[in-house]
Amino acid sequence: MNHLIIAPVILPAVIGPLIILWMRNDLLLQRVFSIVGTALLAGVALYLNVLAAGGEVQVYRLGNWAAPFGIVLMLDRLAALMLLLTAVLALAVQLYAMGSGWDRKGRHFHALWQFQLMGVCGAFLTGDAFNLFVFFEILLIASYGLMIHGGGEMRLRAGVQYVAYNLAGSTLFLAALGVLYSVTGTLNMADMALRVAAMPAEDTALLRVGAVLLMLVFAVKAALVPLHFWLPSTYANAPGPVAALFAIMTKVGVYGIIRFFTLVFPQDGVIESVVADLLLPAALFTLAIGQIGILGTRHLGRLAGFAAIGSIGTLMIAVAQFTPQGTSAAVYYMIHSTLAAGALFLIMDMVGARRGDLWLRLDRVMPGNGLVAALYFTAAIAVVGMPPFSGFIGKLLVMQATGAAPAMVWIWATILITSLVAIYALSRAGSILFWKSFQLGPAPATASPPVPAPATAGGPKLEPDEPIQDLGDAPANWLAVASVVLLLSGIVALTAFAGPAMRLAEATAAQLHNPDAYVSAVLEGQEGTK
Repeated sequence: MNHLIIAPVILPAVIGPLIILWMRNDLLLQRVFSIVGTALLAGVALYLNVLAAGGEVQVYRLGNWAAPFGIVLMLDRLAALMLLLTAVLALAVQLYAMGSGWDRKGRHFHALWQFQLMGVCGAFLTGDAFNLFVFFEILLIASYGLMIHGGGEMRLRAGVQYVAYNLAGSTLFLAALGVLYSVTGTLNMADMALRVAAMPAEDTALLRVGAVLLMLVFAVKAALVPLHFWLPSTYANAPGPVAALFAIMTKVGVYGIIRFFTLVFPQDGVIESVVADLLLPAALFTLAIGQIGILGTRHLGRLAGFAAIGSIGTLMIAVAQFTPQGTSAAVYYMIHSTLAAGALFLIMDMVGARRGDLWLRLDRVMPGNGLVAALYFTAAIAVVGMPPFSGFIGKLLVMQATGAAPAMVWIWATILITSLVAIYALSRAGSILFWKSFQLGPAPATASPPVPAPATAGGPKLEPDEPIQDLGDAPANWLAVASVVLLLSGIVALTAFAGPAMRLAEATAAQLHNPDAYVSAVLEGQEGTK
């Protein structure tokens, strides 16, 4: 066993408590340890991608207990890719949080950040359905604290809604696991795949119930319509860097759907057909509502939130095909949409800090808007899927993957029409922010509290819930800008190296749709494995 497979879980699990117990009153030390830990996580994730590139599924058995009796972590191409995507996004966004001063506006930011990474990385690595639930809860508990970081009435209200919605999702998750365990007698995903494959088709009624419940759980996490209501207000009221990190959390739900419905449930089986019949219409409505929401909102945070919903809709259209071509398109587009959504949330936070609030109106002047305008329009082009960036390539791949689908006309029409809507909506928002060429009227009376402008050189005024130590420095705007440039550079690299990226996505999809290697690696040496 390669012990570095467990490092993405152990590393943040160690650094988080150290920050709380040893450095809770020393913000400088917190920053150093936290950023070094995230950088190490990125290095480990890069090594694990090299390890997974050969196509062999790597298994880590905790306590050296054999599956399905012991807990296993597994590493294949998809898990390794998601780990690297998480680490790159987290590193860039954490630099932004430090550069903008967001990590000084409440206690335990960096500790919660590490626990969040622990939960996300564990969810991607686990080979056991119950431990997937455990890691879901870890990342959600950390996200509750990050969501209300900095305080404020609107943020607290949105946080309560976020907690309530996700607690309901967690309850549904336990119910789904209970149903699946009652049918299969196991929660190890590889063992469950063997037992499901051996079940007669006429005995799968309860199994279908469990599969649909599980899909609903992941749909909540991914914010699929009609389970998306929590996302716009949550992301709009969350601190900018937290909303940007949450861009990977919706992908945890997408990952769960891909993993379970390529591994556990039979290919071209009754269960997969039932799920596909539900998933495709939900994906189309998600795309439409997300893009129309961009047009309808006048709040920059909600605009970025609806853009994230629209990207999830496009992604799930590809996933809902349950074909290698569809899955490869989804993998490529997932990388693009995560980087683009993270960059857009950070840019909106920069705009709010300079203008004094996040509302689209003409009575605000934003100083130094040339650089921010360039960043905004670059991110907007990437988000809507216009050439020359990877969003355009990703949408073409999704359309190509759905070319033979019975609903091809509806799929293509939805993608093309909503893309035009998004182009108009983001162009209008950019015009208001930077060119002042449209008139929308005053902001509503119930506007959210303004995002604080950057502190003066004397350092920020400390509030009771802020860290005890005041570093006495002004936010490093250059670092905040550099972090956004880093994410946008990832999009440019994904475009420039689209050929190698697509070959990786195709290899990942081929491995996912041929799960025998996964099952054999996890249940090695047991009777009945292939």
